Parts: sequence; structure tokens; C-alpha cells
Amino acid sequence: MPELPEVETIVRNFRPRLVGQRIASFNTSWPKSITPSFPRVRSALTDRSITALTRRGKFIVLHLNDASWLLVHLRMSGRFEWAADAPRRPNHIRSTWRFTTGEKLYFCDARKFGRITHTHDLAIATADLGPEPLARNFTPTALRTILKQRRRQLKPLLLDQSVIAGLGNIYTDEALHRAGLHPATTSDRVSATQSERLHESIRSVLRLAIRNHGTSIDWIYPGGWMQKRLRVYGRTNEPCRTCGTPIKSLRIAQRGTHICPKCQPKNGHKRTRRRKRSTKG
Repeated sequence: MPELPEVETIVRNFRPRLVGQRIASFNTSWPKSITPSFPRVRSALTDRSITALTRRGKFIVLHLNDASWLLVHLRMSGRFEWAADAPRRPNHIRSTWRFTTGEKLYFCDARKFGRITHTHDLAIATADLGPEPLARNFTPTALRTILKQRRRQLKPLLLDQSVIAGLGNIYTDEALHRAGLHPATTSDRVSATQSERLHESIRSVLRLAIRNHGTSIDWIYPGGWMQKRLRVYGRTNEPCRTCGTPIKSLRIAQRGTHICPKCQPKNGHKRTRRRKRSTKG
């Protein structure tokens, strides 16, 4: 599933072509993916102009000129295709926007998990999302509060979109490695220093990934270069780029996870018990 850097890259790439376009028609071959319903969304989009293109978490957000929004979630295999750029008609087209210029935008989705939602209240539609990790209000103190208020393993906690929006498997593994934290560490045991290091690691790895146009590991999301900069994700048995120890793969909360056993010691968060002094002479 594309994560924050990939979605941000898509938004930046499509923004110059989409902003200012007026929608002539909207059609779909997979109405189950449309909310609240295909007829209502088709009616809501027809003759509307796109005034801005932004991102919220893993959602692509189209701002419309009637103060409504269209949210697109790519899920596992969704992607945008500009018709003029395709040498032939793409496979797995589920929805099509036709603009008054005659141009077309396709939403392709092999697995049919993607979702398209029209809303008149963006705040309500995204109310379940946590803070943006690159936003100014996502401070070290804010992350420290998130960790201390919960008692969950770090990996599933960071993947929870209601806690922090945008992180997925790739960049959670990468951030935890950079912070030197084992993904099974319980959040309330993370020290203030470790929390600050994790905050910096999350933001730095996301910014690096955006600069590299995201990670391309299969045909679903092409064009990224971040896969060449990954330290642990997808590098099982390869040497850690920091210490040379072979990368290990494991499962935490049913999710494939990659770590360096040396850089991320499993019990590194546990306190060492002091031995009782003997009272005997």
C-alpha cells in the first residue's frame, strides 16, 4: 500500500494537471468503491472544478469549487493514470474522470480495494485520522504524550492511522531502526530521549522518501528511488548499513517486520534490576 511519501509524490505530480480542470463526467465500473453512492457522486462531480489537490494521511484530496471534497484512497493497488500518457489503454480501470478539455484521468485498481468518497465536511470525513507526522503541531512533546498515554507495542501503534496518519510498514520499520528501538517495545516504556529520537527519525525518513519520490518495490507504484536508501525494510539477511549485522525478519502483530538485532536490541527498553547487597559480614 502506498504510504505518505508515495501519496505525497502522486499529489505533487498530478497537481499541475488537475488543478483548474472542470469535470465533464465521472463514470465507474466498480460502484462498490464509491461513497455515498455512484449516482450521488456522479451528480456531485459533474460540472465541478478542481481548485486544489492535497493529501491527508494516505488520502488524496481533491478540493472542489462548491466547497466539497473528493477523497481517494489507493489501498493496496490503486493508482492514477493520465490517459494522454498511456501508450495504450491501461488495465484494471475502475473509474474515469473526463474533463471539459477532453482529457481523461483513470483510477486503476487491480485488487478493487481502493475507495473514492465525496463529502461536504472534510473534518468529519477525516476525523478518525491522527496528526500529520510532518505538520508543525507534531512536536516531540506531542509524540511523547501519544506514547505515554498508551501501552502498546511500537510497531502496531505507529501503524494505527488514528494515532499518526500516513505511516505504513516500510517507513515504520525504517524509523524504528534509525531510532534504535525494537518494534516490540511497549510505548509507555520509551524514555524521553528515545521518544525524541523516534520523532526525529519519523520526520527525517519521510522527508528523505519524499525527496526520492517514494519506494518502488513492484509495478503498482513505479518511479521511486527510496528502495535504494532503505536500511532494513525488505533486506532480510543483508548486512545492516549501520553495523553490518544481518537484517532479521519477524512478525509483530501479524505484520512482517525487519530489524537489525544489534542496532535494535529486544530488551533495550527494560530496566536492569539492581542486585541486593548482602547484609552478611
